[in-house]
Amino acid sequence: MNTIENEVYTKVATALRNQLGEDGIFVTGEYTPTPPSFPCAYISEADNFNAGYDGSNTEVVTGVMYEVEVYTNKLNGKKAEAKGIMAVIDDVMTGLGFTRTMLQQLPNMNDATIFRLTARYTAAVIDNTIYRR
Repeated sequence: MNTIENEVYTKVATALRNQLGEDGIFVTGEYTPTPPSFPCAYISEADNFNAGYDGSNTEVVTGVMYEVEVYTNKLNGKKAEAKGIMAVIDDVMTGLGFTRTMLQQLPNMNDATIFRLTARYTAAVIDNTIYRR
């Protein structure tokens, strides 16, 4: 099983903190129903599956899917703020070799005053190298 979650998370989190400042965004790899601060970005490897074996029945190609969620609670400009944060994430993910398969505004069921934007990215991983799917 190829797992690159730590590397992906670190690159995205670093880019966000460089862009927005250390205290400008809360970034997490674990689902947090109520983030301690906003805006918030949640980055997680949502799927990791075998996509190919070699002749000795060893997994050589791993398919991965990452889910990213951005939450913001500004009184005005929530959507613009979320899209700006997602643009930073998208630049990092596509730069790493991922393909964005979804970008969607979803209702935040726990609190409708919070704007939520969700994206999914997929790739194939061979020896910790990311390839577009």
